[in-house]
Amino acid sequence: MAQKPSIPKGTRDFSPIEMARRNYIFSTIKSVFALYGFQQIETPAMENLNTLMGKYGEEGDKLLFKILNSGDWKGAIDAEMLANASIGQLTNKVSEKGLRYDLTVPFARYVVQHREEIQFPFRRYQIQPVWRADRPQKGRYREFYQCDVDVIGTDSLVSELELMQIVEEVYRRFGIRVVLHINNRKILAGIAEVIGEPDKMIYITVAIDKLDKIGVENVNKELQERGLTMKAIEALQPILNLTGSNEDKLAQLETILASSETGMKGVAEMKTIFGLAKQADLHLAVKLDLCLARGLNYYTGAIFEVKAQDVEMGSITGGGRYDNLTGIFGMPGVSGVGISFGADRIYDVLNELNLYPEEMLTGTQVLFAAFGEEELRYSLAWAKALREKGIRTEVYPEPAKMKKQMAYADAQQIPLVAIVGGDEMASQTVMLKNMLSGEQKAVHLDELINQFN
Repeated sequence: MAQKPSIPKGTRDFSPIEMARRNYIFSTIKSVFALYGFQQIETPAMENLNTLMGKYGEEGDKLLFKILNSGDWKGAIDAEMLANASIGQLTNKVSEKGLRYDLTVPFARYVVQHREEIQFPFRRYQIQPVWRADRPQKGRYREFYQCDVDVIGTDSLVSELELMQIVEEVYRRFGIRVVLHINNRKILAGIAEVIGEPDKMIYITVAIDKLDKIGVENVNKELQERGLTMKAIEALQPILNLTGSNEDKLAQLETILASSETGMKGVAEMKTIFGLAKQADLHLAVKLDLCLARGLNYYTGAIFEVKAQDVEMGSITGGGRYDNLTGIFGMPGVSGVGISFGADRIYDVLNELNLYPEEMLTGTQVLFAAFGEEELRYSLAWAKALREKGIRTEVYPEPAKMKKQMAYADAQQIPLVAIVGGDEMASQTVMLKNMLSGEQKAVHLDELINQFN
């Protein structure tokens, strides 16, 4: 017997009912994005590696899926290089392209490439798959969809407020209780300054971003391995463990970061964002989380992560402010801010909490079941009339045994079956059966159409 085919680890197939659920997620998110005036774009699944490399930090670069050059890629490597070159050098010779890691870097490339066509501030959304060579586990896949929304070309913190409002509205529609964790990279830079390790800010942010996953002892161990002194690590602990309300934490940070100009700018930005949220009557639960770092190196200001309250899951939405991402492509000084909704994690949360609305499924509403070939042809005219009225209609394609046709309707959860026999043809009717109640009655075409008015 032939071996059953399989798919790569970290990827998934989706059945029709699963696709109906996923389309519900996409359409809900799209409608909220459009409500705030964002417009949709798409970018290619693959980008040139020089577009992607170096934008996600050392760990992110390791997770990029690289595409082998087509044709005679072996011709680029001679025996000496094969014996002496590093993996990175060999990779550069045989691979020029990679699958996109996220949607933000390709978006920055898009903005620079199409700058003459864009009106700033540019408000875009994008819903497409991304790929990461990560270790698959619950809520973490190698292929997954991101739903990104960004504003680029403005420094205004009103944009941060709008993203928070979008988060509030999306999860209100889904019925998921969430908490938005927020921090600021300038605050993190200020913390690195006041503990005496300003040059190691990247190492600090990468380590503390793992606090929830690996615990404080392992974070401190990683910091020590990265060259931080024990004095600096000890000075960091009480800062990361500040307690109280968001306002209390900001007040304490004003004292702690008084000697850091960058840190104080971060505190001022957070005060403005919280003030705007209060003025806009934001009901979303928001927590100032000093352990939130977002490992991606391009963030420069406010950073966000959203977590579900009722499910054990990593962040389901994340993002932040980036002041100069387009600068790496030759267009400096263009600030942007955005967030990304993880469609696959949202899908898992909705499944676990069983929050899909019943009317979400858009399957067949009526199935025609015929006893013979003549009855089948009779059904086709009726089906056309129903479809013209927007009624989702199927005709069973052959006059099989009625038991088989009914079993098909049952399996497909089709609510109504229009049975056609000789008597029905003679009276210009169908016998309409309700598959839930079992009730059936003869109806004319206009009566069948009226079932859906």
